Amino acid sequence: MGGYENGDSLAAAPFAGEDGVILGVDGGTTNTVCVCLPAAMPPPESPAAVPVLARVVAGCSNRNSVGESAALETLEQVMSQALTMANSDRSAVRAVCLGVSGINHPSDQQRMLEWIRDLFPGNTKFYVENDAVAALASGTMGKLHGCVLIAGTGCIAYGVTEDGKVARAAGAGPVLGDWGSGYGIAAQALTAVIKAHDGRGPQTSLTGDILEKLELSSPDEIIGWTYADPSWARIAALVPVVVSSAEDGDEVANKILHDSVQELADTVIAVVRRLRLCGEDGNDKFPLVLVGGVLEGNKKWDISGEVIKCISKVFPGTYPIWPEVEPAIGAALLAWNHHRKGLKLENGS
Repeated sequence: MGGYENGDSLAAAPFAGEDGVILGVDGGTTNTVCVCLPAAMPPPESPAAVPVLARVVAGCSNRNSVGESAALETLEQVMSQALTMANSDRSAVRAVCLGVSGINHPSDQQRMLEWIRDLFPGNTKFYVENDAVAALASGTMGKLHGCVLIAGTGCIAYGVTEDGKVARAAGAGPVLGDWGSGYGIAAQALTAVIKAHDGRGPQTSLTGDILEKLELSSPDEIIGWTYADPSWARIAALVPVVVSSAEDGDEVANKILHDSVQELADTVIAVVRRLRLCGEDGNDKFPLVLVGGVLEGNKKWDISGEVIKCISKVFPGTYPIWPEVEPAIGAALLAWNHHRKGLKLENGS
C-alpha cells in the first residue's frame, strides 16, 4: 500500500467492457486514493487477484482540514482521472463507495450524497461512509464485521457487528483530543521541545533531532515554523523523528509513545465493549484491522505490537489483521459486494 503510482494495476483486468465499472475512494487527511474495478469481475480468490483497472492519488479531501469546496474538487478529480485511465467514463459507473474522513454525521452523508448524485447516471448506487469503513473493508475483503483502528495523521476506531450495529471512538480531530494520532504524537513532541527550552519541562534529545529535521537553529524558530502552515499532515510528518528519538533512549519521546499507545488501545477497547464484539464473556475472537503510518513497523519501537498487547489484556480474542490491499480497494470491494447482491436480487437468485 502507498507504493503504487497513478495508473498502476495490481492484476490483469480484462473484465470491464459493457458491464461497467466500480469506483472506490479512500479520502484521508494526508491524501485521497481512487481505484476502479470491473463490475463483472469474479469474486477475487486472494487480495492479489483483485483486478485494478486504474489507481489515482491526489491531496487531502477532509473538509474539516481543507474546506468543503477543496475537498469536493479533490474527490471529483480522482474519480474522473481514474475513469480516464481505465478507458471508461461516468456512464459506465455502476456503484461508488466514498470512504472519506470528516464524514461524522448523517447530515454529512446526506450532503455528500446530494453532491455525488449529480455526477453520475441515475442508476448508479452510492455508499458514503467515514474512511474508517473503507479501512475495515480492506482487511475483510469488502465484508463489514469487526473493528478497525486507523492511526495516521488522525486516528479513529470503528466497529461493526454482524447484524449491522456500528460504533466509533475518537476521529474528532486534533482539537478534540486524537492524541494517539500522528498529529497528536508530533504536536506533543513540539510542545516538549518548547517546554524544555523555556525550562518548564525536562531536557530532551527531541530538541536537536527536530531542529535538524526542520533545518532550524533555535527552538524559538519552531513557533514560526508551526504557525506558518499548521496543516495536520505537515505536523504529523515529524512522527518518524519522535520514534527515532525514542529508539535512541530519550525518556520524553518514549513517554509520548507509551501514552499514545494507551490512547489508541483505549479507543479500540471502547468500541469493542460498546458493540460486544468480544462476546458476553469477553473472550470471543474478533478481527481488528490495523491501518495507518503510525502503526507501521519500526526497528525497535513496535507501536502496533504494543497497542495489540494492551487490547489483548482486556480482550484476549483480539485477532489482528494487517490488510494486504489498501483502503481504496476495500471501498471498491464494498461497493462491488452491494452491486453483486443487487444483481442477484434482480435475477431472483
